Amino acid sequence: MVSAVTLGCNSTRIHVATHCAGQRRALVPRPLSTRLSPAGFSRVPKPLQDRESRAVTVRFKENGNSGAQPARSPSPTRQEPSSKDKAVNKAIDGNEATANVAYAMSDVSFIYPITPATPMGEHVDVWASEGRVNLLGNTMQVLEMESEAGVAGALHGALSAGALATTFTCSQGLLLMIPNMYKIAGELLPCVLHVSARALAGEALSIFGDHQDVMAVRQAGWAMLCSHSVQEAQDMALVSHLATLKASVPFVHFFDGFRTSHEISKVSVLDQEAYRPLMAGVADAIEHHRANALNPAHPHQRGTSQGPDIYFQMLEAANKYYLAVPEIVQQTMDEVAAITGRPHKLFEYVGAPDAERVIVAMGSGCKVIEETVAYLNARGEKVGLLKVRLFRPWSAEHFLAGLPASAKKIAVLDRTKEAGSQGEPLYLDVAATLAKQAVAGGVLRSVVGGRYGLGSKDFTPAMAKAVFDNLSADKPKDAFTVGITDDVTFTSLRVGPEINTLPQGTYQCLFWGMGSDGTVGANKEAIKIIAKGDDTFAQAYFSYDAHKSGGVTVSHLRFGPKPITSSYLVGEADYLGIHLQSYLSKYDCLSRLKPGGVCVLNATWKSAREMEAALPAKVLRQLAALSPQLYVVDARAVADAVGLGKRINMVMQTVFFQLSGVVPMESAVPLLKESIKKAYGTLTSLQLCCCCCRFALQISFAEQRVFFQLSGVVPMESAVPLLKESIKKAYGKKGEKVVMQNCAAVDGAVSALVKIEVPAAWASANDAPEGRLGHSHTPAAQAAAAKGVAHFLEEVVKPVLAMEGDRLPVSVFRPGGFMPPGTTAIEQRTIASHVPVWEASNCTQCNICAFVCPHAAIRPVLATPEELAAAPAGFNTLPIKGSKDLAGYQYRVQVSPVDCTGCELCVHVCPDEALKAEPIAQVLAPESANWDFMKALPNRGDLFDKNTVRGSQFQQPLMEFSGACEGCGETPYVKLLTQMFGERMVVANATGCSSIWGGSAPSNPYTVNPITGRGPAWANSLFEDNAQFGLGIHMGLKQRRASYANAVKSVVADGSVGSPELRNALEEWLQVMDNGLLCHQASLALAPLLEAEAAAPGAPGALQYLAAGSKDLLEKPSVWIVGGDGWAYDIGFGGLDHVIASGEDVNILVLDTEMYSNTGGQKSKSTPLGAVVKFAAGGKSRAKKDLAMLAMETYGQDVYVASVCLEANYNQVMKAFAEAEAHKGVSLIVAYAPCVMQGISEGMACSVNEARAAVEVGYWPLYRWTPSTELPSTTDSEGYVHLAEHGKLTLDSKRIKGNLEDFLARENRFSSLTRKNPKASEELHHHLQDDINSRQAKLKRMEAEGKEMDRKDKPEQQA
Repeated sequence: MVSAVTLGCNSTRIHVATHCAGQRRALVPRPLSTRLSPAGFSRVPKPLQDRESRAVTVRFKENGNSGAQPARSPSPTRQEPSSKDKAVNKAIDGNEATANVAYAMSDVSFIYPITPATPMGEHVDVWASEGRVNLLGNTMQVLEMESEAGVAGALHGALSAGALATTFTCSQGLLLMIPNMYKIAGELLPCVLHVSARALAGEALSIFGDHQDVMAVRQAGWAMLCSHSVQEAQDMALVSHLATLKASVPFVHFFDGFRTSHEISKVSVLDQEAYRPLMAGVADAIEHHRANALNPAHPHQRGTSQGPDIYFQMLEAANKYYLAVPEIVQQTMDEVAAITGRPHKLFEYVGAPDAERVIVAMGSGCKVIEETVAYLNARGEKVGLLKVRLFRPWSAEHFLAGLPASAKKIAVLDRTKEAGSQGEPLYLDVAATLAKQAVAGGVLRSVVGGRYGLGSKDFTPAMAKAVFDNLSADKPKDAFTVGITDDVTFTSLRVGPEINTLPQGTYQCLFWGMGSDGTVGANKEAIKIIAKGDDTFAQAYFSYDAHKSGGVTVSHLRFGPKPITSSYLVGEADYLGIHLQSYLSKYDCLSRLKPGGVCVLNATWKSAREMEAALPAKVLRQLAALSPQLYVVDARAVADAVGLGKRINMVMQTVFFQLSGVVPMESAVPLLKESIKKAYGTLTSLQLCCCCCRFALQISFAEQRVFFQLSGVVPMESAVPLLKESIKKAYGKKGEKVVMQNCAAVDGAVSALVKIEVPAAWASANDAPEGRLGHSHTPAAQAAAAKGVAHFLEEVVKPVLAMEGDRLPVSVFRPGGFMPPGTTAIEQRTIASHVPVWEASNCTQCNICAFVCPHAAIRPVLATPEELAAAPAGFNTLPIKGSKDLAGYQYRVQVSPVDCTGCELCVHVCPDEALKAEPIAQVLAPESANWDFMKALPNRGDLFDKNTVRGSQFQQPLMEFSGACEGCGETPYVKLLTQMFGERMVVANATGCSSIWGGSAPSNPYTVNPITGRGPAWANSLFEDNAQFGLGIHMGLKQRRASYANAVKSVVADGSVGSPELRNALEEWLQVMDNGLLCHQASLALAPLLEAEAAAPGAPGALQYLAAGSKDLLEKPSVWIVGGDGWAYDIGFGGLDHVIASGEDVNILVLDTEMYSNTGGQKSKSTPLGAVVKFAAGGKSRAKKDLAMLAMETYGQDVYVASVCLEANYNQVMKAFAEAEAHKGVSLIVAYAPCVMQGISEGMACSVNEARAAVEVGYWPLYRWTPSTELPSTTDSEGYVHLAEHGKLTLDSKRIKGNLEDFLARENRFSSLTRKNPKASEELHHHLQDDINSRQAKLKRMEAEGKEMDRKDKPEQQA
């Protein structure tokens, strides 16, 4: 018979139809007496197979007012849709596939951004904001925490309360969860933690994928289930969520970061309704979990302290749960397979049934090995692969059952490294299992282990074949590596030529794009368009270099009539798109083009003659050898013609469809236009032009039309409708005009195509003399090479910059991750389409252009008439304005066209219209020559006061040509710091944007003074610990200098060591050693004396000791703790608060973009009220944390605090930096940093205007707080001295003017909510205005109080 029952927990209700033999039974909480054992302990849920089984069906009926309500049991004749009907073939990535399942089966999720797991959190946050109802009948509750440690704590709490909870993380974030992971496992709480497995930060940070993080938690007591593909990411996520409930053991479900998390593949996506029958099978388990929750209705205690008498036994009591896990997981896999039709095993063997050589592996590499196995076996070999899915608990029984008895030699591949161990984790488990089998009388087999694919190093079929070849040797190499050349410890296997293991009919494409140009985003749209075909399978993967924007991106696309599981980069492309003209000369883009394939260039060339004049002979010879179908399209001209400017994406995407034929053009173009409409349909054209996501999908839509036109993969008659649909989808929110502009780009793309026949004469093209631009042969590059790092530049930097870092052997690297300074000088990326050119007649020599330049690519320079005699013809100058000391010097502003990013910030900020943006093709040669000449001139910064706006820019910037985005608002602050204090700076940099643009190996933008060799010493520890890291640096230097000072005191006190002149200099140094400016002057006088006397024959050991330490310890270090708002306001706030309270002499600079810019724009506690960012899709509902105010009100007695905005008030930021560095204690500067993620409507070129508006409307106040310890003491009438009791505030933005709404309307992060939900927007903006008014009033009161104290103190001082 059938009865309907309900499981309840707060708002979550699961309706269950229970089939029983002869009675009705309700799954409701039992009386307390049945939940307690005789000893009084809370009953722990049994593994599910130990419980009485019952058949259950879980269904919901949705009700808009009250969520899920009990549904009536179906009539006997009612037929539920089949699982096949509830699945759809769709192109998605591994993160989305996983998030779909996690959302459907969880009550709550706590999230925190970390690459590459962040998109999973973003997906569930968006779905929750849209009100999506999951299988529990609820909208998931999603809450962002301050760190992964906070996530783990909240997760533990939610589980303890009986909720079904999940989260998503990786790498250092996973490590922060370890303490709570032990707690969750110890309490046998069902939970799933989804991990896009990533490398750990050791000698360097890597955001890319391997298994180091998950292997670091294998001991924590969690079951660990591995997915090998995007399809498996969905299926194993489902298995994990079901199995954890059955087993009462928490699960880590993991898959390879980027290779699986970000690979887009056409998979069978289950609708959550397909899971509903499976949820029925765990209804009892859910009830047990709810019943064991902390609740005063049935109280119990957990988390006690235990003594030696019972602790051991309590640990062992959980053994049966872990012993049951393998069978539970296999049973669950079988249940899922019954719905999906895709069977899985804990250990799944593929290959010859009588294979003698077998590889054991897990992760995406299994797909590569599987292809290789099929290839080799088809050629008569007998090899196989044993794929590991359940890594913990390790089941020797299931492993041996999966391994063929014929296997004699086994290689175990680990995607991790465990230094000092006899082998990596998977190898050790396999070796132990086989050793035990042999001891028990089984077969003795040869087992070797190896490492592969660390940090997302590509793993190809040729490498898999090398592993099998190694097993063929009489004595296979053990502890090997594959995929690198280890010429130090000689662990690497020799890898032969690549082999073709792809499914027949697979079409491969490569697209070389520039970071932020939209190529990647548009290719994601293209692959989804292609995957719409019923008989077409598709795969896309994207590789990036280390720059924030402007770096190289390579899109790898495959599609064909058979499923594609090739988890490695495209090796031979049928279609090659090169979206930046300079790439063809700078990189070996043609090396992966199939002979006779299609090659499309976005370039201005119109003929073979023009190409021949511009390209190196090597490239011409390559083109002749490949004989490609060569096309050129001037996508920028097409985009300009329809008003899109640099946004060429739609042009190139249209060409893609035209040439590939993957979709008929009559279908592709409408689809493209549809995607445009969906993206831009509700924004104005002005808002489009520079909104925060303008780079996400722009450059490549038009590029894709070229692709479809040329590749033939889809007929153009089908491709064009698809393209236009894609346009509407992608851009519908940004205005009808924008949609029409992009659709016009689609229509104009094909007519702009020029086919170029490759001349046979190119096969014998002769090399020109070296020195072409882009090849690092300029005087500036040569100067950098001469600074003692030539070896590193030649053997490491240049190959990496040429995209050939994979070929470098181990021997060229220095262990420990050390990088020399100034390596960005040889990059010369040449990524700007237009660069500023100086118009001398308009210039007033203010140097503001250089002051605001994010990349130090524009600089003022002085020269004498004698020096100018050798200047290039176009190196025009003006007489310098200023004091008589400057008489005779000539002034010029010079731009480096190869280092400029084309942001045009300097053009817009110039008050005199003395800069004009010109096409780079017109000015590249002459301005490069001018730059080289300028760099050879002596720096004359000593003629100016470096603490002024104008004078600071004559100082050499010791941070130059970083990998920051165009128009970055962070870099000008740090560049200015290096100009003021760079030669004695030590920087502790939090992980984030500033660590990526400032420390992406081998590009180091921090450089040195070529005369002194001094410059900023920079280091990054982690995200969460930067404040403590910086404090530790300071304490270490402080102690070393104190010890040095004691030695100096001994010499001075002795009176017989050294000359009187030296002892006087030493004594003067002692008096000023903690004053940066005075110490510098004293050190300049002392150092040569000390060096000379210490070098004299018979010099005392004390002097030799002092001389040896003089270079490191004479100058007072200026320690700067630098990071973004995600660090300072959230994950690192606890440490930051402690450092602020320490009273030590450190400087803290917070680069506040008001979001997690580095991970894609997620909410931080710095995010303002009403802003729409990731993790706050409905607009942030709480006010911004006021970090500076907290510091003033809590620690204001001895902490210097400033709120600054460089682009709004140049002088104020100069004062703040100088005052902060001079303060003998902690200084905190919170700096407003405009960011492309904010979506400034007029673009980053106009961010100065927006920054000024932010200050004018009171959104960002400017002030400086002088602590009481810096204020003068007073003397009363009786002669007693009184120290100041309170600090003093100087409000530098005294009056609010302008309209807040106008300011907010120009930033997409605010205006998007206005379009989406005007009522909510109006309310939040009103509260924001109230907060601004309240804060301004408070700041005015604080300033007035300081003035009042000054007034009261003056009579006493006079008395």
